Amino acid sequence: MKVLEFHDLNPEDSLKLTFEGTFDQQTALERELEPILQALEQYADEWMPDVVEGKRRRKYARAAIWKALEEKRDEKSTSIVLGRTKWPALYMRLGLYFPPLPPELRISLEVQPLSFFAEEARCRKFVDMVRAWASRYPVSYASAHSLADRGLADSPLFGRDMQTSIRDGFDKIYEVFWLNVFGPRLVETVGRERMLSTPAHRVEELPNGSVLLVTWPTAADFASHEAREAQARAHVHLRPDLDLPTVRRTLRERSATLAPVEPRFHPDVAPLLSRVVDGVAIHERQRRISEFNAWQPPEPEEWLPADAALPPDVEDPKRAREHYGYLAEHLVALLHTKVPSVFEATPESLTAVDYQFWHEDFPRVFERHNIDAHAVPAIGAYLGEVLVRHLGGQWIPRQKLEEAQVLVGHRVWLPFVRAWHYMRSCQSLLDYSLTQLYRVAQRHRS
Repeated sequence: MKVLEFHDLNPEDSLKLTFEGTFDQQTALERELEPILQALEQYADEWMPDVVEGKRRRKYARAAIWKALEEKRDEKSTSIVLGRTKWPALYMRLGLYFPPLPPELRISLEVQPLSFFAEEARCRKFVDMVRAWASRYPVSYASAHSLADRGLADSPLFGRDMQTSIRDGFDKIYEVFWLNVFGPRLVETVGRERMLSTPAHRVEELPNGSVLLVTWPTAADFASHEAREAQARAHVHLRPDLDLPTVRRTLRERSATLAPVEPRFHPDVAPLLSRVVDGVAIHERQRRISEFNAWQPPEPEEWLPADAALPPDVEDPKRAREHYGYLAEHLVALLHTKVPSVFEATPESLTAVDYQFWHEDFPRVFERHNIDAHAVPAIGAYLGEVLVRHLGGQWIPRQKLEEAQVLVGHRVWLPFVRAWHYMRSCQSLLDYSLTQLYRVAQRHRS
């Protein structure tokens, strides 16, 4: 069963639900979790999970869930993941915590894409499911909203450090999302009468004293002018200390930040930048696209005219070329697990290497002397080998690696010098990408 993994899909926004409640540890687990699964099966419909993952992957069934929970259980906790093999994609984690930890039920759920929840009827079913859960398992706070907008709201930190956030939780109304469940303590802090009079699409008091609040009929258009106005008014109503124009402006700025931007990247680095923006957090994606649209990589300087090439100064040129191949194999050994295409030594593998080093923040994370002594020679040799194999280049060996050249057309390129520039910082991985140098060399080979 091939489960839809979010990292394999086009980067899109998701509907993200977080739910932390309590459960009765004295009751048999199957009986205690029955209401969760019953509501899920009743209301999920098109995004219903069809796969259960414990220590192994099984087709969705109640028996599979009980088996997975059992095999993943340790002294303090157990957890399983529910997913889907068909669109829309789903990641749902169900976790249980046992004494000596406080008995706690945690559900984290993402459905991609968020646009799936553009229909009011589908959203109503989602809300009814959360209502059923919150009525059965008391929560201090639960919410569902755009994953990207959550990021811009700095959820769940809301401007606090991690320790403070863990200690205090959602102890006051930091934000009002599309769907909210406020537990009894939060309700009393705000005032039950004020809470129930919130201007919103749906406000309902639950049997256990919690209050369910939905700001707008549909989740997908949370960033529209009308939905943001409803969100702002609900937030200010619950937090009279806040200023409506300020809250309104902040929400509209977030909507503008998330507005789609058409990529117009410099063609020499477009393959790399496309991977980079796909790898950033979804709430940063449009901003990064705008930045890269305006960014121009510096023109490569690691070359000489062919008539200015340094002549070979090694006793055995063949042996020197074999040594460059040996150095290139070091890069293959370093990256082959994370970048399988590195075996192929193609222009596309250069882009994959560029992205992997950027993704790992390699120049910052690893020790400088190891980078210069081992990574730079391996990268330079690998780049040179790709120039030789795919552009008909010829190595001109030199005793000093930084002087070694690859003749392509009317230019000689200095791949080890490029590799040294490349490994200075995370930004230099973009400024001096292997992808760009190859493309420029390709244009100038005739």
